[in-house]
Amino acid sequence: MAEQRLGRQTPTKAVVLPYETTLGRDAVDLYNTSGRTAQPWQELMIYDIMAVEKNGLWVHSRFGYAVPRRNGKNEVVAMRELHGLRTGERILHTAHRTTTSHTAWERLINLLSKSGLREGTDYKTTKQYGLERIDMLITDGTASFRTRSTKGGLGEGFDLLIIDEAQEYTNDQESALKYVVSDSRNPQTILCGTPPTLVSSGTVFASYRKDVLRGLKDHAGWAEWSVPDLSDIHDRDLWYETNPSLGVILTERSIQDEIGEDTVDFNIQRLGHWLRYNQKSAISRPEWMEMQTAELPKLEDDRYFAVKFGHDGTNIALSVAAKAADGKIFVECIDCRQTRDGLQWLLPFFKNPKTRAVVVDGKNGQELLANLMKDNKLKAPVLPTVSEVIAANALFEQAVFAHSLCHRAQPSVVNVVSNCEKRSIGSNGGFGYQSLNDALDISIMDSMILAHWRCATSKPRVVQQARY
Repeated sequence: MAEQRLGRQTPTKAVVLPYETTLGRDAVDLYNTSGRTAQPWQELMIYDIMAVEKNGLWVHSRFGYAVPRRNGKNEVVAMRELHGLRTGERILHTAHRTTTSHTAWERLINLLSKSGLREGTDYKTTKQYGLERIDMLITDGTASFRTRSTKGGLGEGFDLLIIDEAQEYTNDQESALKYVVSDSRNPQTILCGTPPTLVSSGTVFASYRKDVLRGLKDHAGWAEWSVPDLSDIHDRDLWYETNPSLGVILTERSIQDEIGEDTVDFNIQRLGHWLRYNQKSAISRPEWMEMQTAELPKLEDDRYFAVKFGHDGTNIALSVAAKAADGKIFVECIDCRQTRDGLQWLLPFFKNPKTRAVVVDGKNGQELLANLMKDNKLKAPVLPTVSEVIAANALFEQAVFAHSLCHRAQPSVVNVVSNCEKRSIGSNGGFGYQSLNDALDISIMDSMILAHWRCATSKPRVVQQARY
């Protein structure tokens, strides 16, 4: 019989400070008395989190980790809390939602019960929704469960602070909570969650990750399971690479059922991808101008055009993209005309023998242009789906920050790009752009983004060879 395939048990990216001693084994053994069995990746995580120095202090006074959803990341926290209760620590478990903090309380109560302890004899609990608490009667250990606020925890002292749903942890909340462990002789803060989406309110988690990976924080650790770039959501090898519990509590079928139109959201929530952009700001003028090229670069033959019909039906924008010899993608807006000028002006560009593909977006004109192209015996245009538009915007944003595109600093394009902000598309973290200035037409930028997307995702032409 074939051996069961399991997800990767070690992080794809981690920063763990050197240590010789850990209390992790004690925590795992205690957890296993409940009838549950820690998975290898969970054991490794708790070993690193509970590493201690020779003086007994935690090696990592702060530790963060990110694991895609439904992998059992909260079991790691439960192990840490169960050990803390049995050794007399004061614990504060915070979450973004009350339902999450309540579930954490239920999980810990269940572990205490299954490990042989009895309520009323070994511990007592406060069951009030939103104000749950556990008090150990055999040790001095306590655990309080709260929803985070800008005032939560002030005036109270704890040894262990848990930041659950850390992708929603805001700067104001951190200002209120980070001091609650200050008077502890051996404090520790654990942040756990998933990579933030566009609609996530928190910035602390992403900033902490960036600083730790750059070596800018002392006494800090980090671990994650992730893909570095937006990837093929159907690639099962990537499912196993980024989901350590796949094959144990997750199945291929359950992941397959999650696949929808929003490829970006799947990359974030199932493949652990961290979008490489500042989610609170759009592209700045200096960032855009850094990619300016004084002269037209040497380009490959294929041209990728994109037409965007403006949201209000007033304008039509046309842009082009092509791959440059240095591997970058050159983008340029060709024109933006009023709708009343008709569509015929577009056809000469599409009839160019170098034209590889034409993307057309905008429901108020897609069908008209597609029919006109058909009447002129031109190849049918690409009509992008919502998920493809979302992917195009994410790909363009990453190209800007990776400096993998170039342009000739057209004044109209510079004005639009440097005066835009993000807008949500769909309900799963997708985004597009909208103008900050009513006098600027965002369709110029939208058409350029779609041309870039088609150019970046198209495969090279297959040259057919005649053999005799």
